Amino acid sequence: MRADILTIGEAMVVIRTPGQLRLGGAARVSVAGAEANVAIALSRLGHVARWASAVGNDEAGELVLRTLRAEGVLTDHVVRREGAPTGVMLRDVAPGGVARVHYYRQGSAASTLSWDDVKPAAERGYSGLHLTGITGALGRGPLEAIATAAGHARRSGAWVSLDVNHRSLLWTRDVAARALRPLLRYVTVLIASEDELAVVADGECERDRVEALLRAGVEEVVVKRGAAGASYHDARTTFDVPALAVPVVDVIGAGDAFTAGYLSGRLDGLDPRGLLERANTLGASAVACEGDWEGLPTRAELAHLALPGGEALR
Repeated sequence: MRADILTIGEAMVVIRTPGQLRLGGAARVSVAGAEANVAIALSRLGHVARWASAVGNDEAGELVLRTLRAEGVLTDHVVRREGAPTGVMLRDVAPGGVARVHYYRQGSAASTLSWDDVKPAAERGYSGLHLTGITGALGRGPLEAIATAAGHARRSGAWVSLDVNHRSLLWTRDVAARALRPLLRYVTVLIASEDELAVVADGECERDRVEALLRAGVEEVVVKRGAAGASYHDARTTFDVPALAVPVVDVIGAGDAFTAGYLSGRLDGLDPRGLLERANTLGASAVACEGDWEGLPTRAELAHLALPGGEALR
């Protein structure tokens, strides 16, 4: 089956504790990963999403595949790797209520990903390819895989989106910059938070960095501003769209939901303002529920998020 979106990246088993990990207690087990989160969100909105990756030939890998398949994501070309485990992420709450994550992904199956692993999925066809900086941070093989996939996508007539998604626990800003900037010649849509723009572009201020990205060939630059909404830039226009006001339960995964909303709008042919509005809507749905993707809406539920707080559906 041809996909609307192909994503490439690592999904991990996530173990969440309500307090400090060192104190033990009950835990909740789920699955997450930036590209997998985006794929699930798009599938819930009725798009065909294919996820390419490698998982270990283990129970954790089976949980990842079972979860994505249950959400309608195509996993037909995911590699089961012998001798390399599926990655794990532990998430607990530090004193003061700050959420923190602990990665166990060194030597994981996804860190061995190569273009040969990804190529069969890429050859099935898609309208858009979605990548993040996280995959490039996993190692030389994954970085080469996404770079080759990006070039293949553009030669095939597909567009490419890149969410910078810098993770300081995986690589420094300087290393990330050297790895990601060569990808810009393939990127159609670049998504970043305000501080992440400096990873992929030089300039004294945000406007300078946006202009540098547009000169490099990026067609659309989207800046995520969290509770302040988001900004859109292309060669013709610049504008801001405010975020939706919702109760904040869990902010992790909100950026992936925002990105999925934007890509969904692009697949549906929305105008730039409509793209940001849908992106903000999905971001709001993510922060209002616990979990990276569990609270994301179906297409029929998109309109529910615009209802006044406390109003019931009847």
